[in-house]
Amino acid sequence: MEERWSTEHVLSLAPDAASQKAAGKLSSAAPWSGTGTDGAALWGECRGSGRTPYRTVIELATPAYQCSCPSRKFPCKHALGLLLLWSGAPDAVPAGEPADWAAEWLLARRERAEKRAAPPADPEAARRRAERRGARVAAGAAELRLRLADRIRHGLADRSTAGPWEEVAARMVDAQASGLATRVRELDTLPEERMLEEYAMLHLLATAATRIDELPPELAATVRARVGYTVDAAEVLAGPTVRDRWLVLGSRTVPMEGGSDERLTTRRVWLRGAKTGRPALLLAFGRPGQAPDLALPTGHLLEAELAYHPGARPLRAALGTRYGAPEPGPAAPPAGLTVAEAVAGYGTAVADDPWLDSWPTVLAGVVPVRTPDGWHLTDGHHTVAVRPSAVPEAALWRLVAVSTGRPLTVFGEYGHQGFAPVTAWSAEHRPVGLTSA
Repeated sequence: MEERWSTEHVLSLAPDAASQKAAGKLSSAAPWSGTGTDGAALWGECRGSGRTPYRTVIELATPAYQCSCPSRKFPCKHALGLLLLWSGAPDAVPAGEPADWAAEWLLARRERAEKRAAPPADPEAARRRAERRGARVAAGAAELRLRLADRIRHGLADRSTAGPWEEVAARMVDAQASGLATRVRELDTLPEERMLEEYAMLHLLATAATRIDELPPELAATVRARVGYTVDAAEVLAGPTVRDRWLVLGSRTVPMEGGSDERLTTRRVWLRGAKTGRPALLLAFGRPGQAPDLALPTGHLLEAELAYHPGARPLRAALGTRYGAPEPGPAAPPAGLTVAEAVAGYGTAVADDPWLDSWPTVLAGVVPVRTPDGWHLTDGHHTVAVRPSAVPEAALWRLVAVSTGRPLTVFGEYGHQGFAPVTAWSAEHRPVGLTSA
């Protein structure tokens, strides 16, 4: 039988609370006609205020949406309503072949994906562009080193000669080093006690960026990614892939850092291979009024091929071929670590990637506690602080409610600033999301 998504998962796709509320009114069969599903897509016509019903089609794998309504939100309330109908009343969305208008959109989408995967038309021109960009990045990184050294010479406490870092960030953008630009912008917001630490790490990254060709290939790939080079998913998927049954550990949707529009969002989805045990991070991005286009239900298993982006400590991956829809995961929570083991694991990861802020970690047998110093997780032997501002206060109280004072399993990101919880497994082994995603 086809696995339907939970209501919680469907609502997590909504771009805002208003869309969730509006979708609830369209979750019954009354306004819908011509609905159907072939296991890979949903379609249907929704009666609205006009004479012509709105035609809605959803490709489930990504997911992706198309609707004839004038809404600028993606997914719109009609797409969400159809998903809720399919999730809550399976008989209202019978199996069948796509309607002609739905099949036409699905075919066009597949053709666009194949076109994007095609190799570049002129490899030599691409090589020359890469060389020019490399020279600009190296020059920008060299200038950044001088700016940092100048600030150190004047002393961190002397603000009389230190203007805002925005000008330097703009120079890094001109040098096509967006990663450096993002880190430079953050310098103006850092507390003084962290300033020297960040100067040192940024100086190390800028130095590495001027010597990329001298670094080992894996470390060079890490530096490129940190500086701001991007690799197309098609290029990554053209390399080696790892097929496994991937457990969805959790997801988080946050405003995108940097850029000119803070309404842009990033969705981070963490996976763990059932056979390989390897962690993986999938990223998806959403424009204003549009939710990121990747959503996988927490606690489910997805058999698929992943291709890891190159790096000294590979984590980010591109999602390739899927072998079926996500299925419910095991009844037991995932295997986890003690706090001491988590600290050691992060230390090993940082040895490969010095600029790594955090590493995906499952803690087992921990209890949330609140002290005058803030929130902590303890396993009875060691304690780890919850990273300030990582999750809302209400989510931490929800974690307490899930625990009821008993040890539980928690997945999140552990780093030098603490632990950011994402998912908790209750005594009944049901995953509970602690974020908005």
